[in-house]
Amino acid sequence: MDITLHQSALSNQSSPIVITGSKSESNRLLLLQALFPNLNITNLSHSDDSEVMQRALQSDLKTIDVHHAGTAMRFLTAYYAVQIGKEITLTGSSRMQERPIEILVDALKDLGADMGYLGKKGYPPLRIKGKILSKSEVVLKADVSSQYISALLLIAPKLQNGLKLILEGNITSKPYINMTLSLLNQIGIETSFEGQVIQVQHQDEINNQTIVVESDWSSASYFYSLAALSPIGTTITLVSFNEQSIQGDTVLKEIYKDFGVNSIFKDGRLTLQKINEPLKTHFECHLVNAPDIAQTIAVTSFGLGLSCELTGLHTLKIKETDRLQALKTELEKLGGTVHISNDSLKLEVCNTITKAVSIDTYNDHRMAMAFAPLCLKTDIVINDFEVVSKSYPSFWDDLKTLGIKVSQ
Repeated sequence: MDITLHQSALSNQSSPIVITGSKSESNRLLLLQALFPNLNITNLSHSDDSEVMQRALQSDLKTIDVHHAGTAMRFLTAYYAVQIGKEITLTGSSRMQERPIEILVDALKDLGADMGYLGKKGYPPLRIKGKILSKSEVVLKADVSSQYISALLLIAPKLQNGLKLILEGNITSKPYINMTLSLLNQIGIETSFEGQVIQVQHQDEINNQTIVVESDWSSASYFYSLAALSPIGTTITLVSFNEQSIQGDTVLKEIYKDFGVNSIFKDGRLTLQKINEPLKTHFECHLVNAPDIAQTIAVTSFGLGLSCELTGLHTLKIKETDRLQALKTELEKLGGTVHISNDSLKLEVCNTITKAVSIDTYNDHRMAMAFAPLCLKTDIVINDFEVVSKSYPSFWDDLKTLGIKVSQ
């Protein structure tokens, strides 16, 4: 099914947008709660991914299907490896069965895990039999996906002697590793991260406590884009954001200054204010630590008629889709000229936008939401619009509250 966003201007905002809790924080905390049941969580993400995590962690089924949820696949692979005596099959969608997991599986086997592949080597589905992992030191490639690292760190407190994780190569998405360590520290688990070595101490129990999940910065990116594409003076207010956040995508507040958007924090609210037009015609950004906002930035640049060069994007090829190829295809439908490599995207200046284009979303929530702000410039059709439920189920309703005209 598709949805049409009719060319609109934002209306005066009557109430702030309440974005669901961070999917990244929620999924980490849900796994920690499964390991330490006296941990309570509030403001959990309403995303499909987090609901998949919750259902899986509460399930007694022999086969666990995570569908398109990549984070759940990585985290649950590690979780079930330490569930003593439990044997399960962990599987996912056809796209999930094309997303590599061998680096994580090899690391878990090096720690003593009992698991294997039920199909193509290196890819789901997996057979996992939980057991005590007696070893406490492992080496892992650090330049593929930080989720492999976080998966190991989350189960580390339950290993008999904790974990010493030695990272090889350039570390990808380091803020997401720091997020995992910060949440471990918040619940009272000792960690250290020096150079290429991360250590997590063993811990049997934690104190009773409640953690409040901050709203999702990745989801906030689409409102930064809306603000950037709007006239000077436009403001958008979002709820439950912290200036000193542990989420990596907080770099948005610095990046979008170049697009003329200021970030104002007050009493847990974040107000985005368009204060000037972009001060330069070419935008460059290295996004190895925040790859999930690459689509948003590319579309913002296109909508403003700017050229851009985004680098550090090697992980985008193994997401819900090959996001680099998908961006190239869809931006070129709109009239853009895009060059991609294994880890970069270059967009040339384009001053006209092809009208009423249908954007394909490739089972990727971020494709749908990243292209939506272009409705401030032209009518645009989003195919398979319900894919946003993966991370932000109320996205289209929230756009309507800002005055954007939507028809199905």
